[in-house]
Amino acid sequence: MNHNDFSILPLPDAMLRNLKELGYSVMTPVQAGSLPLILENRDVIAQAKTGSGKTAAFGIGLLSKLDVKKFRVQSLVLCPTRELADQVAKELRRLARFAHNIKVLTLCGGTAFGPQLGSLRHGAHIIVGTPGRVLQHLEKGSLLLDALETLVLDEADRMLDMGFIEEITKVIGHVPLQRQTLLFSATFPDAIMQLCGTVQREPVTVRTVSEERPNRIIERFYGVARDAKLPTLIRILAHFRPERSIVFCNTKIEAREIAESLHRRGIDALAIHGDLEQYERTDVLVQFANRSCSVLVATDVAARGLDIKELEAVVNYDMPQDPEVYTHRIGRTGRAGEEGLAFSLFTGDEALDADAYRDGSRRFEEADELPESQRFTLQPPNVTLVIEGGKKDKVRPGDILGALTGEAGLDGKSVGKIDIYERQSYVAIERGMAARAYERLKNGKIKGRKFSVWVLE
Repeated sequence: MNHNDFSILPLPDAMLRNLKELGYSVMTPVQAGSLPLILENRDVIAQAKTGSGKTAAFGIGLLSKLDVKKFRVQSLVLCPTRELADQVAKELRRLARFAHNIKVLTLCGGTAFGPQLGSLRHGAHIIVGTPGRVLQHLEKGSLLLDALETLVLDEADRMLDMGFIEEITKVIGHVPLQRQTLLFSATFPDAIMQLCGTVQREPVTVRTVSEERPNRIIERFYGVARDAKLPTLIRILAHFRPERSIVFCNTKIEAREIAESLHRRGIDALAIHGDLEQYERTDVLVQFANRSCSVLVATDVAARGLDIKELEAVVNYDMPQDPEVYTHRIGRTGRAGEEGLAFSLFTGDEALDADAYRDGSRRFEEADELPESQRFTLQPPNVTLVIEGGKKDKVRPGDILGALTGEAGLDGKSVGKIDIYERQSYVAIERGMAARAYERLKNGKIKGRKFSVWVLE
């Protein structure tokens, strides 16, 4: 028997069957290193690179101990961003399919407080949320954690830095002293490691970065004048032709301005940053994930928690403020054995910072050597249609696919990713077939009902 097989762990048979159905064949290094310790109820510090299976590691651990009959919050997972919280909650729900009635509830800022109060009144087994909103519910008494058994800090280095530590400390003041605390992240700077001891009891450290196959990323650096940044970015996109790329900058205003500038030049781009409302963030991320947007311009709020597969390139429009941020940014590309591209632009003021990255493998090149790109445009292959019906209306992906390939007569290959939310559904359609799909859905029915449909732009 493979020593990395999930069956060697003391997990319920139903959970093992579900893992197999979900495609979890063998444990990744971080899962093999941390799961036995988690199942022994030890506190764990786990360091593993982005995309290594950290969510499943702590998710399987906390779900294996969960008592479904005890309808109280038994596990709390804190994440630094709404996007990461949503991603973690989605994966926990998949892992929880082995048992009936496991309720995973997401509590994040940027969404209405009232509906969360209603959901909490109905109870939950697992809470996934951001520290600020979780703390609000704790202070209002709408969330009780007296039965908590497991506390997880995902992206723990970010959670324990000065931006979150005060809120984290207050949240921990509401949880039992006798609990299991799990910290997961891709990086653990020394200062953060010292803080770990304040929230854990005799933690065991698991580091698997050296065992994991590194992402295949070609890293290029370009020294540029400040006013040459945007033209250099366009040259990069024109020359290397990534189908999807994330452009990172350091401020919200800059993210907005870069996206607007690219859009005016015929390059499809959207911005994501902390000032967007939740529905706006959802619209942007859905379009980028389903290939209805080619370039995502982001502040570091998007560096964590984006689960975008097959991302061809990352561009550091602004140099990151520390090496850990650089690692998280470029870790978005080069996954699943594919080769990725990472570009970093630095001005004269940042030359010393850029020099710190010289290691013989990274390429420092002249931006002027990139070909001119005056007529370059970039359009995504898909268009997103929004249907004003979702989980509340019992709409499923198969219903939408059936309406499009049945009455509408579209080839199934023209229909891309389908995302179902509480009150809305998003469907990606091949650009050349989008108008036909829109007319058919607008004038047709889904599950025998008419729903409003519009094009997301």
